Amino acid sequence: MVSVPRGRTQVEHFVPEADVCTKEIDFVVDNGSIDYVNFCGGCEGNLKAIASMIEGMNVDFVLDRFSGITCGSKSTSCMDQFCQALQEYKAKHQS
Repeated sequence: MVSVPRGRTQVEHFVPEADVCTKEIDFVVDNGSIDYVNFCGGCEGNLKAIASMIEGMNVDFVLDRFSGITCGSKSTSCMDQFCQALQEYKAKHQS
């Protein structure tokens, strides 16, 4: 069970289709900024650090910085998959 900060009712849930270590990503976007992110699976320490670093950052800034990052010989990464989740979020909420 994910511990979502109190008062967060619109948690987005994303399941990467690509072969990455992270199996689920939960996040909250508030006024264009990432308010909360939790990666389930993957390199726990690294992903906790990344989550802590990007919380409070503008979605477009994160997309610009982290989209397209690969992991080893894979064509994507856990962070790139999070960027795909953010792209889907933006498409869904801009209509």
